[in-house]
Parts: sequence; structure tokens; C-alpha cells
Amino acid sequence: MLDQGLDWLLHGTIAVGGGYLSVREVVGNGFGLASALLGMRRLVWAWPVGLVGNVLLFTVFVSGELSGAVTEPLWGQAGRQVMFAAVSAYGWWRWQHSRGAADGGAITPRWASGGERLLLAGLAVVGYALAYEVLQHIGSWGPGTEAWILIGSLLATYGMARGWVEFWLVWIAVDVVGVTTLIQAGYYPTAAMYLFYGGFCVAGFLTWWRVQRRTVATAAPTAHEGAAA
Repeated sequence: MLDQGLDWLLHGTIAVGGGYLSVREVVGNGFGLASALLGMRRLVWAWPVGLVGNVLLFTVFVSGELSGAVTEPLWGQAGRQVMFAAVSAYGWWRWQHSRGAADGGAITPRWASGGERLLLAGLAVVGYALAYEVLQHIGSWGPGTEAWILIGSLLATYGMARGWVEFWLVWIAVDVVGVTTLIQAGYYPTAAMYLFYGGFCVAGFLTWWRVQRRTVATAAPTAHEGAAA
């Protein structure tokens, strides 16, 4: 029974219209969605759950033929999963060792400082240029868009690990590019997930923003009382 389940996960397909979907692609995106939901609630489990999805999606994108539309591997998407795993390991460690938030979350959301925003912008420019050259050299399907999806995703994941509210905005920018690219490449489940993530990230941004404002409002009277004493 277990062997049959693993075989279905690794090699199974789901018939859709005149084509098919890879079970790994659908399940991997399911883990990605679960990770995003846990991340919005600032629960540490967001990281290990996301890692499972990364492994499954990596196996999908290194075999371009799974989409039925392209034959070249989407190295940007595959590399994204590898880098996700590394950054997620950092996020998992950081959230486990943070002091946590008063409302039970693993971390307290805050806006990035001016210096941190400049760092993000600089990394975005340099990272995109490097990723584009690498992806073009190895023959990835769409280096222009994949480079941004790769670098933007890494920056968003890093921002989440640091607890920066802005990471949701970076995700939205990634989703806008990702939907078009993945539809053209035939990865419809992942494209649908990107479309859903776009709306979900707006909700996540508003949720973290409210928590950040509530945290500041709660801390202000305490700071004032301390100064008066």
C-alpha cells in the first residue's frame, strides 16, 4: 500500500481535459499553500512544511517534459526550490530562536529600516543580473522572467525570516510575473497557485501590517510611562 502511494506521488498524473497534470506538481503546490497560510499566522511550522513542497517541486521543474508544453528544464524554477530550502532552513532556525510575539506568533512583524530596504533593492538588482546571465548560459526556458522569479522569491523568503512586513509586497511582484510565465510554459497548477498567492499575499500583507500597528500602539504607552517614571 505504501509503495503504491509513493509510486502514485512520484509518477502519477491527473487527467485534465486533453492533457494531464503531474501529481507531484499539485501536491507540491499544496504544501506551498499550507506553508503560506502558516506563515501568515507566524507559526514555525511554515518552514518545514514549505521544505517538503520545495523538494517535490524541484523534481517537477528539472524535467521540463512533465508540463507537456516545453521540453527544456525550467532551471530558474528548479534552482528556486534549492535556494528556498537553504533560506527556509535559516528562517526555521531564526523563528525558533526569536523571542516571539506577545500574541503567540513566532516573530513580531516590523517594517524594514531604510538601510535594510536599500540592501533589498541592491540585492534585487545584482541578483537579477547574475541570475539572468546564469539562466541564459545554461539554456533555461525563460531567463528574463525566471531570473526575477528566482531572486524575488529568495528576497521575499529572507524578508519573511527577518519579520519584515515588506516581504509580502515582494511576493506580489513575483506573482505578477510568475503567472504569465508559468501559463506559457504549461505549468498550470503552479500558475493557478501563483494567481491565488497574489490575492493571498494582499491579505497576508494587511494581516502583518495590522499586527505591526497593534504592536507599536501597545508599546507606545509603555515607553511613555517608562519615560515619565
